[in-house]
Amino acid sequence: MGGPDTSSETLPAHRACRASRGGLFALTALTCAAALLFLPARAGPPRSIRHAIPVPGHIPDVDAAVPPVQRKILAGVVQPGDTLASLLAEHLSAEEIHQVARSSRKVFHPRRIRAGNAYHVSLENGGLARFVYEIDGDEQLVIQRKNGAFEISRDEIPYAVREVVVRGEISTSLFAAMEAAGEDPDLARRLAEIFAWEVDFLRNLRKGDSFRMLVEKRFRDGRPCGYGRILAAEFRNDRKTWQAVLYEDGKGRPAYYSPEGKSLKKAFLKAPLSYTRISSGYSSRRLHPITKTWKPHPAIDYAAPAGTPVNAVADGTVLEAARNAFNGNYVKIRHRNGYETMYLHLSRFARGIRKGASVAQGQVIGFVGSTGLATGPHLCFRITRNGKPLDPRRLDSAALSAFGPRELARFKARAGALLARLDQKPAGPRGTAVAASRNP
Repeated sequence: MGGPDTSSETLPAHRACRASRGGLFALTALTCAAALLFLPARAGPPRSIRHAIPVPGHIPDVDAAVPPVQRKILAGVVQPGDTLASLLAEHLSAEEIHQVARSSRKVFHPRRIRAGNAYHVSLENGGLARFVYEIDGDEQLVIQRKNGAFEISRDEIPYAVREVVVRGEISTSLFAAMEAAGEDPDLARRLAEIFAWEVDFLRNLRKGDSFRMLVEKRFRDGRPCGYGRILAAEFRNDRKTWQAVLYEDGKGRPAYYSPEGKSLKKAFLKAPLSYTRISSGYSSRRLHPITKTWKPHPAIDYAAPAGTPVNAVADGTVLEAARNAFNGNYVKIRHRNGYETMYLHLSRFARGIRKGASVAQGQVIGFVGSTGLATGPHLCFRITRNGKPLDPRRLDSAALSAFGPRELARFKARAGALLARLDQKPAGPRGTAVAASRNP
C-alpha cells in the first residue's frame, strides 16, 4: 500500500478552500514582488484604460473610437390633413406623442399647423433627435430630445442677411417691374404700403415711373428665402420723388419717415386695398347695373379678385359687421373726428372682426367678394364725416407724429447714410446691387 493520500480531494471542503487560497495568495505575492523589481518606473499619472467586452469570434481593438452616431434628416411639407401626431407617428410612441402635443400647447398649439409649411425631422441612430416646423417666414417650432426629455421652443429662423439695392422702372405695373428686376412681386406690395399715404397706386402710376430700395434679403443654405426690412426707399411718380427711411423712435417703435423727419403715416390710407382698378367712381348720379335705376353713388368701387384682403384705412372701432340683401357682408367703422367708413360686398370677415372690436390702420378686416347686389367681385368703399358723404380720392389728411429737435438730429444722420446707399452702382444681376452682408 502507498502512503497516506493528502490531495485536496480527501480533505473537508472548507479546509481544501483555505489551503488553495493560502497557496494562491503566497504565489501571487511572490510574483508581484518580483515584477516590481524588474518593471521600469513611469512618471506622471497612469493612462486611462478603455474596457470592452469582447464579442465572440472577434478580437477587440482597445484603441477603437466610440461608434459614430448615425444621423439622418427627413424634410417635407405639411400636407392637407397632416397633424403633429401624424408627422411624428413613425418616430415616437403614442405616449411620447401625447406628451409632446400637450406640452407644445403653451408654446405653439398643434392645431395651428398648416398645410404647405415646411418641416424637417432629425434622426440619430433611428430615433427622433429634433423636429422643426416653420410657423411662418420668421419663426419655427423646435422639439428636441435632451437628457431623456423633450424641450419645446419657438425660435427665430436663422438667416444670413444681405442688404441689397433693388431698382426698377414701371412699364405696365409695379408687379411687372418688380419681376423684371428679378425680385418677388410681394416686394412690390410692401413698397406700395410704405408710400400708400402719398401715391395712389390704383390711378396715378405712369410709364417711366421708377423705384429704388435698400432691402434686407434673406438666405438659408445659400438659397434666397424672402426679405427682411426695407431700410430705405424712393419712388418717382409723375415728376415727383418720394423718399422713405425706416427709423425706430426713442421708444423702439419702427416707422417710415420722409428725409425731413415727417411721418409718412397719415390719418387715412389712400385706398383700402392694393393693385386693383376702379370700376365705378364717386358720382351724384349713376345707373345701377342691377336695378337699372339712376341714383347717387357716394362711393368708389374697386374691382379685384375674390379673396383680395381689404384693409381698414384708419384706426377705429367696428360699429357693424353684418349682412343684408343690398350690401351683402359689410363692415362699418367709426374713426376720430366724426369720420366713418364702410366696406361692402365682402366674401367674408377677417378673424376677430365684430361689433365693438378695435382695428388698426392697415389691418385686414375682410376679403373681396360679390355678396349682396353685385355683378362680380369688387369692394364698394364709402366714407362720411358727420354723416355727409365724401369722395375718398379727395380726402387729404395730415401726417401723424414728428420728432423733437434732439431726435430729429439723430434721425437725419441715419437717413442721410441710408439714402446715400441707394446711389450704389448695380453689382448683381438684373438691377440688384449687393450693399452689405451680415448674419443675425
